[in-house]
Order: sequence, then structure tokens, then C-alpha cells
Amino acid sequence: MQPNPNNSDKKPADRLLKMPGKRDRGPVDFKTRIAGYEGEIMAIATRDVVTAQRTTTIIQAVEIMTHEGFRRLPVVDAGTHRLRGIVTVSDIIDFMGGGDKFNLVQVKHRGNFLAAINEGLREIMTPHLVTMPVTGSISDAVEIIVNKNVGGIPITDAEGELKGIVTERDVMKVLTTEHSGRRAEDIMRSPVRVTSPDTPIGKVCEEMVKCRFRRLPVVVDDVLCGIVTATDIMSYLGKGKAFEQLTTGNSIEVMGAPVRSLLSGELHTTTPDRNIHDIALEMIRRRVGAFPVIEDSRLVGLVTEYDLVKAFAEG
Repeated sequence: MQPNPNNSDKKPADRLLKMPGKRDRGPVDFKTRIAGYEGEIMAIATRDVVTAQRTTTIIQAVEIMTHEGFRRLPVVDAGTHRLRGIVTVSDIIDFMGGGDKFNLVQVKHRGNFLAAINEGLREIMTPHLVTMPVTGSISDAVEIIVNKNVGGIPITDAEGELKGIVTERDVMKVLTTEHSGRRAEDIMRSPVRVTSPDTPIGKVCEEMVKCRFRRLPVVVDDVLCGIVTATDIMSYLGKGKAFEQLTTGNSIEVMGAPVRSLLSGELHTTTPDRNIHDIALEMIRRRVGAFPVIEDSRLVGLVTEYDLVKAFAEG
């Protein structure tokens, strides 16, 4: 018997997993798409921004970000409040074992994690970053978020002083005033890179940095049992859990724990046929950055705030 070339004998979930390249539309000129949203970015930005200095220690920054629920912390001069850089949850994951910033632990401090986390933020922050002027528009922000894949944009005045910050979520709140006929399956990422509950936290960090992900679904035998985010891993450090079992202070002890230890009991999902407007509203209400997409009890995709901003802006 010849195989069916149309794969019609496959389950819908299999069909969705094998759809090639449906999301890649290339750069979009949002100026023409959302002209109705021209206006000062400060109308939707957070003005009272929590900041750090270059001398703030890594662990202090992690504790601030964990306590406040932030994914990023601008770094400014104490006197002038001029923006000098930003430390993001991705920088923290890189430092914790994911990438080149882990050299601060492995090389400079010879694996001593406790010593490394007391270094200043200047060691791991991102100094060259994308910013916006206070006169910028919402469509400018959309263009930066989508075409440069930046989740949070500091806003500065002519002297470089930090005046605010605008995030994917801020922009999504504005764009969801528009209704859309598109569904989760039209915009979701598929297939989805996943991990298992027994994967060491350090390996998950490596995967996130290498693939530029902020989250990885945790799957056993095709069944979703949770989702681990970069924020979860940072919180593992920021809430002190990483230190509970330490005896030597070596990074292997910190990052060798299985990722299952980070999973919470709460898991929010959606379905392929759900309208993206409804998904966006629920994502805002629950203050989460992504929903796994489930069909027939199996993971078939992932919808993130970035995907929603891009979809609404495309119209």
C-alpha cells in the first residue's frame, strides 16, 4: 500500500506539527498597517521605572526582578539617570549557564557561583541596546518589537536620560482593541522545541540561549506536564531556592537540579481554533507571556506575546 501523499490519515495534531514555514512573513512595515495608533509612546509606557546601577550586584538585580516580576532592569548612572545598559532575564540565564556570560562563573571564579553572583551588573548587562525617544509613536514600538525581536524598549530624552519603558505586553493591550478573524493555529509556533522533566536546569539555560527562547514546554510521552520560563529559572535564584542544597557553592550544584523542581501546578493552555483576540485578553489577565496550544491532549504549538503583537499589527 502506497503512503498517502496528502497525509490525510494523520491526526490534526500531526498535520499541524508538520506545516512548514507558515509564520515567516518577513519584515513588515507597520507604519501603513496601524496608522491609527500614531501618537506619543509615553501614553502607554511605564514612567516610574525601577532601575539599577552598574555596581549593583547580580544577585541584588535578580532579587529585584524576581520580587517585582520584571523581565528586564535598566541600568543607569546614579547621578544623571542616563541609560547605560539593561539586564534582562535572558542575560541572567546566559550567566547561570546558558552562554558566554557563564565564563564569569567558570573562568573568573573557577566555578564558584556564590562569588560570581556578587559581581557588578556591568559584567553581564547588555550595554548597546535599542531605545526610543519620548516623541516616538506606538507604531514605532511595534516595528522595533517585531522586526528586531525586542521585548522591552527603554525610552530616553535628548540627553540620554531614562524616561520610561514600553513592553510587548503594553503594546499588545493597545492592539487588542482591534478584533481579528485569525486563530491560534494561524499564528502559533509549530513544531515546538520541548524538554523533559529530568533535564538539568543548566541544560535548559543552554537551550534557551542557543535558540533565543524565553520558555520551553516540558513534555513526557507527547503529553504536556508544564512549561518552564526564563523567569522561573531566574526566580529559582532570586527566591533563594538555588542555595538551599549548596555545600560547596559550586555552579554544578546550582544548575544540576532537574527542571521538574521549577514547575508550578498552574498551567494555562489554549486550542488551535481559539480566536487570537480572546487569547490576548486572557494572556493579559493572567499576566503570562505564552500559551501552549493543545489538541487531542497533545502539544501542537505555542502562542507568545510576540506572536500576538505581530499578528494584530499585520491586520
